[in-house]
This record gives sequence, C-alpha cells and structure tokens, in this order.
Amino acid sequence: MGSVSQSLSNGFHKDRTSAEKVSGIYLPRHGTMDTEIRALDNLCKVLYESIDGTRRLQAEQNLAELTSSPDCLRRCMLLLQNGTVRYTYVHFKAPFAHMVASNTLMKLLSSKIGVSLQQRLELNTYLLHYLDERSAALPPFVLSSLYQLFARITKLGWHDYNMESQTFPFREPVSTIIKLAEKNSDKGPLAVQLLAMLVSDINSAIGFETVTKQRKTASSFRDGYLFDIFELSTSLLRKTVSSGRIGERELSTISSLLQLSLNCLSFDFIGSLADETNDDNATVQVPTLWRLAFTDGELITMFFRLYNELPIELTTRVLQNIVQLSSLRRTLFSNPERQTYLTHIVKGVKAIMEQPDKLRQQESFHEFCRIVSRLKGNYQLIELMKVEEYPTVIALLADFTEQSLRAYEFSANSTYYLLSFWQRMVSSVPYVKAADPHLLNLYCPKITATYVESRLQYARAVARGDIGDDPLDDQGAIQQVMEQIAIICRCEYEKSAELIMRLFDHDYTIYERSASNPPSAEARESVACLTWLVTIIGAAIQGRASYSNCEEHDVVDGNLICRVLKLLELSDSRLSAGMPGNFKLEVAYLYMLDQFRKIYVSDQIQKISKVYDQLEKNLGLQDETAVITIYARKIITNLKYWGAEEKLIDDSLVLLNELSLGFSAGRRLMRLPDIQLLLNNHSCEHFSFLSSEADLVTMRSRTTFYASLMRLLCLDLNDNDATFYSFMQPLTDAVREIYDVFAMNAPTVDQERVKRAIVGLCRDLRGISTACHTKYVFSMLFDWMYPNVFSILVRSVDVWADCTEVVSPILKLLVELCQNRQQRLQFEMSSCSAVLLFREVSKIICTYGARMLSLPKVVPENAYKQRYKNIGTIFSILKMALSGSYIPFGVFRLYGDTCLQDALAMFVKLLMYIPEEDFQASLVKNYCFYFQSYSKIIQNFHSLLESIAQDNMCFLSNIKPEVFTVLMRYIEQATVSLDAIVVTASCSTLDLILNYLYRRLTRSAPPRTHVGAEAEGENCIRALEAQPSLLPQMLSTILNASLFEDVKCQWSLSRPLLGLILLQEECFQQWKMELLANQPQDKRAAFEEAFTSLMDGVERNVSTRNKDTFTQNMNMFRKTVSTQCIFPY
Repeated sequence: MGSVSQSLSNGFHKDRTSAEKVSGIYLPRHGTMDTEIRALDNLCKVLYESIDGTRRLQAEQNLAELTSSPDCLRRCMLLLQNGTVRYTYVHFKAPFAHMVASNTLMKLLSSKIGVSLQQRLELNTYLLHYLDERSAALPPFVLSSLYQLFARITKLGWHDYNMESQTFPFREPVSTIIKLAEKNSDKGPLAVQLLAMLVSDINSAIGFETVTKQRKTASSFRDGYLFDIFELSTSLLRKTVSSGRIGERELSTISSLLQLSLNCLSFDFIGSLADETNDDNATVQVPTLWRLAFTDGELITMFFRLYNELPIELTTRVLQNIVQLSSLRRTLFSNPERQTYLTHIVKGVKAIMEQPDKLRQQESFHEFCRIVSRLKGNYQLIELMKVEEYPTVIALLADFTEQSLRAYEFSANSTYYLLSFWQRMVSSVPYVKAADPHLLNLYCPKITATYVESRLQYARAVARGDIGDDPLDDQGAIQQVMEQIAIICRCEYEKSAELIMRLFDHDYTIYERSASNPPSAEARESVACLTWLVTIIGAAIQGRASYSNCEEHDVVDGNLICRVLKLLELSDSRLSAGMPGNFKLEVAYLYMLDQFRKIYVSDQIQKISKVYDQLEKNLGLQDETAVITIYARKIITNLKYWGAEEKLIDDSLVLLNELSLGFSAGRRLMRLPDIQLLLNNHSCEHFSFLSSEADLVTMRSRTTFYASLMRLLCLDLNDNDATFYSFMQPLTDAVREIYDVFAMNAPTVDQERVKRAIVGLCRDLRGISTACHTKYVFSMLFDWMYPNVFSILVRSVDVWADCTEVVSPILKLLVELCQNRQQRLQFEMSSCSAVLLFREVSKIICTYGARMLSLPKVVPENAYKQRYKNIGTIFSILKMALSGSYIPFGVFRLYGDTCLQDALAMFVKLLMYIPEEDFQASLVKNYCFYFQSYSKIIQNFHSLLESIAQDNMCFLSNIKPEVFTVLMRYIEQATVSLDAIVVTASCSTLDLILNYLYRRLTRSAPPRTHVGAEAEGENCIRALEAQPSLLPQMLSTILNASLFEDVKCQWSLSRPLLGLILLQEECFQQWKMELLANQPQDKRAAFEEAFTSLMDGVERNVSTRNKDTFTQNMNMFRKTVSTQCIFPY
C-alpha cells in the first residue's frame, strides 16, 4: 500500500526526523514526548489489565477526560504514534494505547468539540499510512478498531465538498482502495478489510445526529460504490478458489472477502430495516441495476460450491451469504428467471442435506435453518412444487427437521426457522389446487408427532435433573413456537390430535393416582409432560382461527379441551386441599384458557359449535355461562393461592380483563355468584397480592384487577350510589388509615408500610378510574376522592419526593384522572369538580417539582429513572389537562387563583432541569432507535407545548429569553424527527408561535386587552434579537427537510414555513441564491420559475386560507426541485 499511502498522504514522508506534523500539530520525536507517552500508556495498561476496580475506574476517568480536552487530538496522535516511533509493538504485552486512541478519536469525531475538515483529512491520510506500515504487527482487535476509525472519518466526511478542486476528498481514498484490492498484491487483504468495515459502518446510523443524514450518505454510497465493491468481492472469491491453492494466507483472504460480500448483501438498500432483530420477512432489496449479477444463478451456485470446498471454520460465513442470496426481492426476476434461480437454491439445499457433516457445528446449523426458512418466506408453494427435486427435497427436509427436533444440543432459536418453513408451507395449502401433490399431508403429521414426543422426552429429562435448562422458563419463545405448531398440527389434524390425546391420557392417569406429598419421581415427570401437552393443546385450539368452517375439527377441539378442563379441576381441588401446585402447569392452563376464549368464547364467535356438544357430553357444561363459570373460578383460585407469583397473577387478571371487555361475556360474568362474591370481598384479607406487604412488582397487577372489577360493576350500576360506595369500602378504610397516620405525624410509624399502602392505593384508583367512562360514575369517584385522597397525595410527594417507587404511581394516577375519556369530565354547569381537580393536580405537581428540584443531583446513569421519567409524566398530566377542553382557565386569573400560572412555571423549571445536551441526546437516541423510553418524554413535551401555544401564548411571550431560545431550538430539532407525533406537534407549535410573532410585529393598532388574560411580554422579542440566527436556521432546516429529505409529514412542515419566509425574507432570498448557484447554468431558469410559482397567489398574511394556498404551491415546488436539484448535502 506504499503507493497508496504516498498518493494519499499529500507530503507525508517517511524521512521526517526532528518533528512530525499530524493533523496540523507538530509532535516532537524525543524529549518531553517520551514522558507523556509513558504516562498515557500506563493509564491504558491499568484500564485493560488491572484487577483493582478502583484503579481501573480512576484510569477510565482520566482517559475519558481526553475527549473533552482541547488537547485531545494531539494526545491521541501520541498514543497512535507510540507504535511507530520508539516503542515497537513487540515491547508491549498488548497495544492498549492504540485501542484507547482509536476509541477516543471515534468519540471526538461525534462530539461537540469536533475536528476540523483539514484535521480530518490529515488524520485520514495518516491512518492509511499507519496501517500500511504497521498492520502486519498489530493484533486483529486493534486493526478492527483502526479500520472502524477510518470508516467513521470517511462516513462523516462523505458529503464534504472541496469547491476549489470540485471533488469530494473523503471519497477519493475509497476509489483508490478498491483499485488496490483488485491487484493481487500483499496489501490486497488490508484493502478488503477496510472496505468491509466501511460498508458496515455506512450502513449504520451511529455517528450521525439523525437517521436522515445517514440515509443520504448510504444512498450516495450505494449508488456510487457499493455494486463495484460487491463485484470485487465475488470476482476475487472466484479467482482465489479457482486457483486451487488454498493455504493459511488464502483462507484469511477468503474470510475477509466473504465478510465483504455479506456486508454488501446485508446493506439497507432502501432504508427499510429499522429493526435488525426481526428477519422473519427480511427481503434483500438490491437495486435493479444489480440484477444481471444474479439472474443466471451462477453466483449462488458458486457459494454452494464454496460450502463444499472450504474448511468448516468458513462454512458459517458462506451460509450467511447464501441466506441473503436466497432473500433477493422477487421483483428482481422475471417469472422464468425466478423459477430458474429457485431451482439453483433447492439443488444447493439438497446437496447440503445429502452431506450434512458440516452442519454439526451450531453456527452453521443455525444459518442453514435460516436458508430453509427463506425458501418459503421468499417463494410460493406452487413455485417450489414446480422444481424437479421438490419431492426429494421435501422428504429430506422433513427428515432433517425431525432429527433436529430430537437433538437437544441444537438451539430452539435455530429449529424455530425450520418450523417457520413448515408453518408457511401449510398456510399456503388452501391456495394450491387439490390435485397438485404438495406432499405436506405425508410429512406434517410426522413433524408434529416428533415435536410433541421430543418435548415430552425433554420434559422428563428436566424433571429428572438430567438437563438444567427448561424451555418452559422462556414463555415468550414458547409462545412464538406455539404459533407455528398451531398451523402445522392442523395439517391432518385428526392424526396429530389422536397422538396428543393418547399421550395426555397416559400421563393424566399417572397424575391422578399420585396424590403423595412430596410427589414421586414418576409424578413429577407426568406433571412436566402434562404441562407441555396443555400448552400444545392451547396452540392446537389457536390454529382453529385459520379455518373458517371445519366442524369435524371442532369435535376434536372439544375432546382436547375437555381433557384439559378435567385436569384443571383435579389440580385445583388438590390446591384447595393444601397440596402444592405447579407454577408452570398453571401458566399452561391460562394459555390454553386464553386461546379457548379467543376462538370459542368471544362475542364475535357463533356459539353453535360442536365444541359445546363435547363439553356438555363429557363435563356437563350445558352453555357458555357454565364455561365462563369455570373461568371465574380459576381466576379467583389463582388470585387466592398464587398471590406471590407475579406472572400468574398478571396472566389471570389479563384473562379477567379480556372477559370483562366482551359485551355478552362481561354480562354473563357479572351475574355469576362467584363474581358477585368477588365484588363484595376484594380486600387483602381475601387476596394476599392486595396487601401492603406484597412485593412492589406484584402490586402492578392491582391496576388491572380493579379496572376489571369496576368495569363489571358499571355494567349493572344503574345510578346506584350505595352499590358504588359499598364496592369502595375497602379503599375507604385504607384511605382513612393512611390519613390518620399522616395526621398523627408520629416518628415511630413504619414508613415502608405506609409507602406500600400509598402505592397500592394509587394503583387501585388508577384501575378504577380507567373503567369510569361515564360522567356520572367518574363524578362519584371524584367526590369520593376529594379532598382526603388528594391531601394524601400532596403529602406523599412532599415527604418522599426522592422515592420513585412512590412518586411514579401517584403521577400515573393523575394522568388517568386528567384524561377526558368519552367526555367524562364534562360535568354539569352547577359542578366545580373540574376546577377542583386541576387545582389539586397543580398543587401536587408544584409540591413535587419544588421538592425534587431541591434534591441533590443524581449520577447520569440514574437520571432518567429517578428524575426525567417523572418529569415526562408531569408533561403528560399537563398535556391531558390543558387539551381536555373541560377547564375554564380564564376563570383562575379573574379570581386570583394562581394554580395555572404555578403549573406552567413549574413546567418551565422542570424542562430546564434536564440539561440541553441530555435532551438533545434523547432526540438522537430516538432517531437511532435506542433508549425508546426517551421518546415518551419528547412526545409529551411537544404535545404539551402545542397546548400551551394554543391557549397560553402570552405565557410563552413572558418566559425568560434564554428559555424561549431553548424551546425554539428543541422545536427545530423536533421538526425533522422520525416520530410523526413529534413532528406534527412541533410544527403546530412553531406555526402558532410564528403566527403570534408575525401578527404582533405587523399590527398597527394596540393589542386588545382580555379580562382574566395574561399580559403580553417582550421576552420572546428580546430572545430573537439576542439570537438573530435562530429563525434563519429554522428556515434552512425546514426547507432542506421539505425538499431533500424523505419526510412523511409534508403538510405539517409546510404550515410554519410561510410564517418563516414572511419573517425572514432576506434569509429566504439568500438561501434561494445559494441553491441556484449550485445548479447547472441550463437549469437555473427553470428553478427561477419554480421559485416564482411557490409564492404565486400567496398574500402577506398567515391566515389559514393563505397557508392552504402556500401548501399546494409547496407540494408542486418540492416535486420540481427534488427531482432536478443538485444539493451537496
């Protein structure tokens, strides 16, 4: 790479002696540099080698200061040079300095300090020169870090344009590296690895402030370089393999080439792969220009040949490439081409299964399973059936699936893909002609039987202790697989059901006769097997949803359900007798009952079903009411005996909640004696999870519990106050007890118990409030709460402001109370409840805010959980209150009530409590799909700000200039968010602010005074005068986003744009001239005409009608400009 480094280094020579200039900084070779190098390198060694946590932390803190230090770049260069000046790599146990230097430079590139364009250019040049000289002496992990540094510099500078040379300087090295890789020289592998890292890093949003910028760079790279790089990787693979000499050096090169081709095929070509964790339906959206590289099938055939010829350590990488090649979008091929391409894939899969030795490696097995899944994910069953090898391949796949299911050593994550293939195959059967031999009826019953039998074998091994990991511990994964089994088992359903019933009856007999405590080994095994069988039966019932009319299957379902209900009755009777139950079996019961409810108990399902005939015949359950009785008793049993198990309590209450939501099921449930007993007896004396001694996590279920009970109560309340207050009696007792404790103010009170009691009360009331949909019921609840409950809440946030476990439930209760759901807060004209509610809410917010702001700062790692999350909830409370249209806010100032001003003032204080860099970071994290919790704060903030701007603009005009400036910066950032809610709210807020500013600055008459309204302030004007670039920057941001970015909310963006243009006409003209200057001379006249058309018919006002005209013009303007404009982004 010597010639490359010389051509790139721009005067970077090897014969420098007394001093060396790097990134514009002269670094001495001797003297003081030695001391600094040793000090920095010692810190690096401590960070990576020391077993003393304190020393490592101190070294990390000292080195972390590098990023914020103005001397950061020079010191990083010292660390990098450490390997090339006096101290060669062989003198160190590990090159820690290089790692720290590259990682620090990576952070520096994205930090506020940043690096100048010239420094980045010189750093890039130096890095290539350094790798050229030292790559052979550095270990792989250091090389990887340096490759990524080069990739990050290139990516961030991709659109930097040199006006003098009319070039993009950071793109030029890429072209040179591609040419170097094409030459079969010693530096070829280094070039390939650099390209592999560059493709991977450009495909990532890390390092960019927004995903939009990343997509701009990725699109440019895709269109200009990616196909050349992909063709390079495949052509070099052909040459290397065809040479016939594959030694250690060639294997390393092949590995790098395989990684490079994989990175190219994994590229997000159209910006659609936001969630990389889900590849069930991933399609490789290669551009149409690439099609000739794939259509003849030669490429994928080569990769299957590579699988056979390369050693086992490279087969995983080969198979990963085949996964992507099997996922090429269908529209890339014509119908004959697609069929030919599929034939090549099927032949390759067949060849692998005929010689499966390399699949014994777990990683290779996993990738092969993904290939099998893509066979049906990307192709239709009818297309597969046309392949000549289809009968042989489907038989091999069935046998391979059966063997895989029986093999414990293979991960369920891998077999998931095999089952996904069979699920999709069975799902496609209805679309195939009956005469066509799909052969699934031969193999699917065997696969179902193998799955069931293998799970039972696994269950017995777990019960005996032969295997430690129980798949039933991961219910999320189990339910995913059950969705697949639900479809597969429905192919020849009677055969599969017969096997399940036979196995169930065998283990049921063992369980029935084993009543000893503790249970015998045989009984434990039978319970483990029954747990799996109940779960599988639940899946089988779920599969009924895919068939519209199949009465014979309903009979089979009825027989399966009867067996489970019989087992459930037996286990519950033993539980009542004091024998211990089985947690996993109980979870399986609830899963099966939920599937039964969805298919046969739902309001939308016809009750004329053969299932009910079987229930009556075998269990004497004559109608749906009898079935719902079983549900009610099971739920109550779980609440009574499993109060300490959060999972069971939660699942039971979710089931109760779903039943209560149904119209007919809810009314039947309400009339049951068991539910009536529950409505009259729901204290901690009856259910342990309602006790103040319960775990805080378990307490979360109380909200669902009381929402369900209140919903049932409301079905038959009929304006009966006595029934409501009778239902609320346990909560009345709890409120009285807490109120008395606060009144006593005794120091000996058990504060932890009081905290738990308050948390429980808030969760209960939140659930009850959720179910209060009518004005009458909600007014009864408010009257019951006022004033004692609100007094408790105020006192609680005052005393325990630093306790998130107490404050969060209180604030979430207020969010629910302030929601005007179904106009329930539109009280009668004679009622003052709405005003009282807001006054109490304001008092709680202000009390908590004042106390929280006085608390010591928390460490940054805990800031979101302990502070920001609650601030976001307060934003939500105020948003609900201000936008609910149920409070006459003008009345407060008229009568001297400051609750509104206090709440808005606290909003500003809480907003400013979050440092601006953290708030901006939360926006960046939202863009990059990290830390999604922050998105709630952002959404609540902008929705609240929109409500304030709508009705309280004078308040915004009076806030401090520096606060107004911060708000405007946040709004600007939000207008280019990927979150449509944030964009819509922020654009509406900006539009309202600009309307106010334009009308205020252009009015000739003095402003009208409104009784009870806040007077206009001058601070907003002062803020704009102090920050003259604020509005011009906003104008540029929104114009660029509207014209050159893929924005979904174009209408929202266009609304504030007219106001910005009218307020910043000079800046708009300047932006226009800069844009025109970048266009070819022959296109400028057309652009001038487009700009004229933009303002055609637009008047100098911000009326709604005028904005509608501007929006229409903007749509046309955008189409014209975005298709023809040259815009160096």
